[in-house]
Amino acid sequence: MAPIPATHDIYSQQIRDFLVSNFYISKGVVLDDDTSLLDEGIIDSTGVLEVVSFLEETFGIKVDDTELLPENLNSIRGMTHYLSRKKG
Repeated sequence: MAPIPATHDIYSQQIRDFLVSNFYISKGVVLDDDTSLLDEGIIDSTGVLEVVSFLEETFGIKVDDTELLPENLNSIRGMTHYLSRKKG
């Protein structure tokens, strides 16, 4: 029996699946955990709002305005760390 993935891995995969399904990712871009979504043009300001909505609905959290920071939302790793802190 395969080991159950850590929560962080589950968050990471769900976020990656959402991004791939909902945003254009250029063929030359590798979407790893540290890829800057803003710098690579994967999301823009409207995309940030879509990501926030996804995080709130999928993970049952409320993203406060003070938490709309690049370190929380600019990469898959940032989002997974944010979710881990938020969900305690």
